[in-house]
Amino acid sequence: MEQLRIGVIGLGWRSGFAKYWHRPDGRSAVVAGADIDPSRLGKFRDRINPDAFVTSDYRELLARPDIDAIVVASPDDLHEEHATAALAAGKHVYCEKPLGITVEGCDRILEAWRRSGKHFMIGFNMRYMNMYRTMKEIIAAGEIGDVKAVWVRHFVGLGSDYYYHSWHGSSKRTTSLLLQKASHDIDIIHWLTGRYAVKVSAFGGLDYFGGDKPNALTCPDCAEKHRCPEARTGALVQCAFREEVDVEDNSMVLMELEGGIKASYSQCLFTPDYQRNYTVIGTHGRIENNEEEQKVYLRTRKSNTWKDLSDRVYDIKKAEGSHNGADPIICEDFVDMILEGKPPAAPPVAGRMSIAVGCAATESIRQGGGVVRVKPPEAWMLDA
Repeated sequence: MEQLRIGVIGLGWRSGFAKYWHRPDGRSAVVAGADIDPSRLGKFRDRINPDAFVTSDYRELLARPDIDAIVVASPDDLHEEHATAALAAGKHVYCEKPLGITVEGCDRILEAWRRSGKHFMIGFNMRYMNMYRTMKEIIAAGEIGDVKAVWVRHFVGLGSDYYYHSWHGSSKRTTSLLLQKASHDIDIIHWLTGRYAVKVSAFGGLDYFGGDKPNALTCPDCAEKHRCPEARTGALVQCAFREEVDVEDNSMVLMELEGGIKASYSQCLFTPDYQRNYTVIGTHGRIENNEEEQKVYLRTRKSNTWKDLSDRVYDIKKAEGSHNGADPIICEDFVDMILEGKPPAAPPVAGRMSIAVGCAATESIRQGGGVVRVKPPEAWMLDA
């Protein structure tokens, strides 16, 4: 195969990154797209490829012999259906995070992958960001010694725009935003430490969004739109304070990882700013990032070794492309994986483990904060 021919299922906002795959004179081309919303089909052609085959039935993509790989960019609760069907049809698959909305669903996807003999990639593009690759390299170089603790604070500004004006606000579609939103961060915790979480305890609540407004209410039709801080116009305009909203907007998770490493993750979806703050503490020092400054700070403690000679500041270089330059690289890696056999930065089991942790944390929250063990993967998943 000299050129990878790609079809995309789910043509909403996230599908825009498919432009990095459309290189008609290169190694990959986006040749088709599917979405149940007819209005998105023409927009997809305008954005990506005016000659692309488009359809409202994703099964038509799977039946086409001129499609080698499928990108699953549909809503979270459809990932299992679309990914397993694509694998069963003999297609390579790129699946956006989260892998699924249940651990069992993730396991069914991985089993379908094992049976298919095809390549599979989970869309963990944070592993490709210069910020977190720098932190990974500092840790791997032994600069802070053996990692013992990770603290993560996730400030999600404009939470209503991304989540509560749409289907994301319903647990029936997402289980919890500790899957949709936090799956990236849980994976980065696993990646930086080289260990998976084994048990969690969590607290959270719906402290701002949700309420007693009718489910059918939209911002343009609301009598309170002129004084509501969450009133919006555009595509996503469901009331953020409607009755069906039931996923926590303020959560705190404690984790114990393999080897006794401790980690914490805090997420708030009604903060005024949008940034992630990571602190990783080891036996010789710690590192901390600042996304607003685009810097990583290394601080060392007295260890009677050369490692405590100085504190350092790393200036993160700007990268071109969406998601801080990560999307172009992960798209290239998907092509390299299929055409050249290059291993992905995140193995498929990593997608499953981030969901397993998110599900355990959600269970803990909704049962009062008790300790819940993370469902371990089958041995073959770790070896695949």
